[in-house]
Amino acid sequence: MASTHMTSHPPTPERIFDTLLAHQQAAALRAALDLDVFTAVAKGADTIPSLAKETKASERGLRILCDYLVVKGFLTKTGSAYGLTQESGTFLDQRSPAYIGGMRHFLHLPTFVESAQALTETVRTGTTQLAGQGSVTPDNPIWVEFARSMAAMVAPAAQGIAQLLASDPPRRVLDIAAGHGLFGIALAQKFPEANIVALDWAAVLAVAQENARKAGVESRYTHRPGSAFEVDYGKDYDVVLVTNFFHHFDPPTCEQLMRKIHSALAPGGRCVTLEFVPNDDRVSPPISATFSMTMLASTPAGDAYTFTEYDRMFRAAGFEKNEIHTLQMSPEHVIVSFR
Repeated sequence: MASTHMTSHPPTPERIFDTLLAHQQAAALRAALDLDVFTAVAKGADTIPSLAKETKASERGLRILCDYLVVKGFLTKTGSAYGLTQESGTFLDQRSPAYIGGMRHFLHLPTFVESAQALTETVRTGTTQLAGQGSVTPDNPIWVEFARSMAAMVAPAAQGIAQLLASDPPRRVLDIAAGHGLFGIALAQKFPEANIVALDWAAVLAVAQENARKAGVESRYTHRPGSAFEVDYGKDYDVVLVTNFFHHFDPPTCEQLMRKIHSALAPGGRCVTLEFVPNDDRVSPPISATFSMTMLASTPAGDAYTFTEYDRMFRAAGFEKNEIHTLQMSPEHVIVSFR
């Protein structure tokens, strides 16, 4: 009888080498986006000479860059012709409605590069080495770039939340840390009687206001500039949106904010949270589980919290029950907390 034992393969250092060079992969993708390589290929400039003419870049540089992108799975190559993968065609061609290449401007800000370079000391001390309070320093200008760069990435989640609330349409909505404003704007577009109050730093709200004007909902879109921990919210909101905000803070600070939200909701009102929510094992799913590292590097005490932890915090703040929902086209989850 033949042996059925599995053949083991000796370990190789390939993944270690590749990880230590991950900065090169990020730089290559950014260079391709800066040069509009993916859009050029989509338009038919699929050889090095035609790409050089379209992008105004050197043939040598483009050959090496495009071959690298083939190896990394962002382009295909048949003979001397390059093509887009389904992923790059959807998300990296500027003509695509799902284009998200602009988020490189936020994700590659010097703040985040510096925080990564200081990670050894961050792990040693357990808190960010960035000046002040890191990314949560009051009125931090990085959030203006966030509002300008990240809207396309979250658009599917904004539509998903609007659909989730369709069975009980809100009329009065507070959008905390509104940023680009897309979440409140999506509700205003879907529910004609909804009025949105957006809260964020004044310079960030200017971006949200412009997006509300473009979306045709400016007349139902008002502002409350300032800190979410200090501004008077007002009362009787049907829904309070808290999108990608709790992860910046430790549990006691999150509970403090949750209590303030609870007081601002009308009876039967809901807090709608969008977050990276890892499983209880904290190592899955990958995107949500690894988001804790981003918070370790850039905030004094932020984290990616499990649903068990969110449920405990919201209940401690006075909420009756919490539900978690998945979204299509987004790695994040929605938690609906009922007053």
